Amino acid sequence: MKRKSIYVILLATACCWTACRPQPTPLEAALEAAGTNRPELEKVLAHYQGDSLKLRAAEFLIENMPCHYAYSGKELRKYHAYFERFAASAWRGPGFVLDSLLEADGAFVPDSLHKVPDLQAVKADFLIRHIDFAFKVWRGQPWGRNVTFDDFLEFILPYRVGTEELSCWREDIYNRYNPMLDSVRASADSADVLAVAQVLMDSLSTGTICFTGMFPSGITVGPDLVKWRSGNCRELTDLVTYVFRAVGLPGGCDKMLVRGDKNVAHYWNFVVDGEDSTYFASIGPSSKQFAKAETYWDPKGKVYRETFSLNRTICNDLKRDSTNVPPAFRQPLMRDVTAAYAGSINRFPRIPADSLSVVPREGEAVYLCLASRESWVPVGYGRFLDDTVRFDNVQGAVVFRMVIYRDGRMISLGEPFELNKQSGALRFFRASDVRQKAVFLQKFKEDFQAHMVGGVFEADNRADFRNPDTLHVITGRPPRLMNVVRLPDDTKAYRYVRYYGPPTRHCNISELAFFAPGAEGDTLRGRVISPPGVNEGRIVNQFHNVFDGDPYTSMDYREPSGGWVGLDFGHPVRIGKIVYTPRNRDNFIRKGDCYELFYATAGGWTSLGKQVAVSDSLAYDVPKGALLYLRDHTRGVDDRIFEMVDGKQKLW
Repeated sequence: MKRKSIYVILLATACCWTACRPQPTPLEAALEAAGTNRPELEKVLAHYQGDSLKLRAAEFLIENMPCHYAYSGKELRKYHAYFERFAASAWRGPGFVLDSLLEADGAFVPDSLHKVPDLQAVKADFLIRHIDFAFKVWRGQPWGRNVTFDDFLEFILPYRVGTEELSCWREDIYNRYNPMLDSVRASADSADVLAVAQVLMDSLSTGTICFTGMFPSGITVGPDLVKWRSGNCRELTDLVTYVFRAVGLPGGCDKMLVRGDKNVAHYWNFVVDGEDSTYFASIGPSSKQFAKAETYWDPKGKVYRETFSLNRTICNDLKRDSTNVPPAFRQPLMRDVTAAYAGSINRFPRIPADSLSVVPREGEAVYLCLASRESWVPVGYGRFLDDTVRFDNVQGAVVFRMVIYRDGRMISLGEPFELNKQSGALRFFRASDVRQKAVFLQKFKEDFQAHMVGGVFEADNRADFRNPDTLHVITGRPPRLMNVVRLPDDTKAYRYVRYYGPPTRHCNISELAFFAPGAEGDTLRGRVISPPGVNEGRIVNQFHNVFDGDPYTSMDYREPSGGWVGLDFGHPVRIGKIVYTPRNRDNFIRKGDCYELFYATAGGWTSLGKQVAVSDSLAYDVPKGALLYLRDHTRGVDDRIFEMVDGKQKLW
């Protein structure tokens, strides 16, 4: 036999043997990857040989350890200091915390941190302690009988929520919060997971909660959040997750990889009851009430539930795509729960090839993306099969773009489209050759605009406003930075004027000015007045900000109702005009800033040119039917996609 023939036979035999050889189980693969730490993990398995459930729990944790790690390094001290300091001095504001820590310790440098894989770090005593305590609360609490073993594994057993340093946190948190559940444990609701979760969320929502999105993100703070109670929606969701796990409640974090109406991810807490129904809430007085998932109001697109276990279904499905997989789907520690939130309006979009400008290959993965500023972020995927792109479990009222990944880069398949929430119909944003005049007043949604709806401008000649006259009621969201109210010529003279906030909102406003009658009426000056007996020395209730001439400072009344701010002119004067600015985050058009407008095409974005704003508005000629995006080159990061509807901006 020739040497070449022998080589071919040996190669074929080797390939056949490799293909037929059993692949290692996830547990075996994890133990092999543990290297010198393998004996520690094997000790845990040996320890539970006589208890099948605890053995399975140990196997579950170990087989998923390859996906988990902690960040470590000296810089973590600086990172944790943001949250600890903010908790101690929230009234000074997050900006003060950032500035003071920068001055004291220098800038936080996350790149200096390093990853410590759990497989190399987790010791036997640590894991046994966590497993035993998790079983204690599962079996020892009356509601535990309504928690399945699978839910226990995912949502009570795990010893970490993200990338925090390893610690034995369960017992301390349990000792603090378990006594709060004594009353419900003794009631008829003791086995009702949802009722118990609500009692705990009510307790957690009492007291100061220090919210900010200004601190760096991407690194899990850890269980100290339970005492600090500070951070953004991610950190506050983690806080609740630690407490729920510590007392044996099956809950955790649900999320949007990108919000349907913002440029960032969003997180909140869920709990599953004994019938596997999902309920959601967030810590805080206004959002603490658990409600059914399908009543969740924010535009979503796709929703995922964070898990400790690797989603091997997604991994195996995308394995054929090799490196052409977006980061969020390469090692997915999440499961798709969009159907639970969409309910009866869960959609299964099917897009034919003739709607696309680029046609994928048969069987190719197609990613559904949401906008984040000018970029598009994959939030779900489907396949191109039989000349049709197929997606499952999608909620509408958002704008998507479809892309494929080739050679590590995204390729757009066509224009963005809206998925109608109620009908499921698709509407593509196809720019027309016909141009229309468009005026822009903002580049991003200002949430505080809604806070003024129902507010009223009042005037009186008595300082106590016992029987004030109404000058103007705000009936809609103030559309721009400088909003003008012209009063009738026969308006009588008043000494005292004020803006009184809506009855169901914290009163907040950025700027307020009163003018004498006439086309060029003089600005009316007076002494600032506010509710009697209110301390304005903290971050809220800064009444003088309303008359400082700066539209980017504001007052925010501490109480949820009863707030107002005004002027005492010293004597009665006639008012011809009111100009006011809503509290804002500097996302209205700003005079002097350089802006650039883009419209979406099948392949990306096309510029319509730059302009320097000469007032609080911009004017452009834009293609009809186009999806638009306005970038501020001078400052800020919050720019958002929009379209023109009946001559007004509709921000998506």
